[in-house]
Amino acid sequence: MARIFCVANQKGGVGKTTSAVNLAAGLANVGQRVLLVDLDPQGNATMGSGVDKRQLELSVYDVLLESASIQEAAIFSEKCGYHVLGANRELAGAEVELVDLERRDRRLKKALDAADADFDFVLIDCPPSLSMLTLNGLCAAHGVIVPMQCEYFALEGLTDLVNTIKQVHANLNPDLKIIGLLRVMFDPRITLQQQVSEQLKSHFGDKVFNTVIPRNVRLAEAPSYGLPGVVFDPSAKGSQAFIEFAKELVQRIPSL
Repeated sequence: MARIFCVANQKGGVGKTTSAVNLAAGLANVGQRVLLVDLDPQGNATMGSGVDKRQLELSVYDVLLESASIQEAAIFSEKCGYHVLGANRELAGAEVELVDLERRDRRLKKALDAADADFDFVLIDCPPSLSMLTLNGLCAAHGVIVPMQCEYFALEGLTDLVNTIKQVHANLNPDLKIIGLLRVMFDPRITLQQQVSEQLKSHFGDKVFNTVIPRNVRLAEAPSYGLPGVVFDPSAKGSQAFIEFAKELVQRIPSL
């Protein structure tokens, strides 16, 4: 059975897409069969996985409108070692088109159920807003991985996300829960970041992943080459941290 996780945070600019593509590459690196679903019309996770969003014949848009299956629409990225269900600007129109359709919030779940045997992990890169697209991701997932910077405003954004997850859990998806918080862009030299990190650990306990992703230039450079940092420069500190995170996630699966 595939484990389906949303990578989500309602605050923008926290490294969601960087976390999603590098975790996908890290899991592939340790021998897992991975599908990365790009639910953001900007298509950054698609481009960051070596897939040109402008050349997509079929995308997540077609899957949500049930005119294509995941097996038909997903592309295997040779460079990265995982499958990508890509997105482009077409997806922005899906918001409007889904409004009048039946089961509008469960379209992605139905499609993933049909592809369950093909993958060990499905990672869903969600847009920063709580939209019909994000809702499709949350209704399909077993849990949410929350990448966050150790800064004051990040804590406020986390409160909003926790409330959203509680609402979806109560009304739409009883399986949904927070899998864990991933500290990203971490700089141990900054006292405030250390303090927020300690606050997170004292409040959320073992829901905070042990792995910490450092602030890393090579991770930031990688998207301009259309690759995850794990593939672009495997020896970089950030890349090594994502591979460690992938191993930690695989180890945690039996207890989730």
